[in-house]
Order: sequence, then C-alpha cells, then structure tokens
Amino acid sequence: MRDALNKRGLADAYRARPPYQRNDYIGWITRAKREETRQKRLTQMLDELARGDRYMKMAYRPKSPMSVHCR
Repeated sequence: MRDALNKRGLADAYRARPPYQRNDYIGWITRAKREETRQKRLTQMLDELARGDRYMKMAYRPKSPMSVHCR
C-alpha cells in the first residue's frame, strides 16, 4: 500500500483521512483472499483518495481545518 500511495502521490491524502478510514482500508484490502481482489480494492482506494470525495463508495466530505477551529 505504501508504495502504491507514494507512486500515485497520494500519501498525504491517505494520512489526511481519519484514523478509522485508514484502518478500514488496510483491513479491507488485506482480508481479501485472492491477489486479484487485493489489487482491485487497492485500486479503488487509490481512486477514491485521488477524487477526495469518496470513502468505500460512499460520499465523503472532509472537514476543513477551519471548521474544526471555528466551533
């Protein structure tokens, strides 16, 4: 996963996700029994991170840093 994230320039996008999402992606990818399935899931994760508006095929809106500080 680390190599794929770095190769696509998505390591920062991955680290910006909440810990539960990072953990979900790791478990979801590594639990696949077949290599083809692991690759498919890895590709989905990378595509979702690149888009920035998806998480496990669901809509995702990251919290802006300003919204956290303006409470």
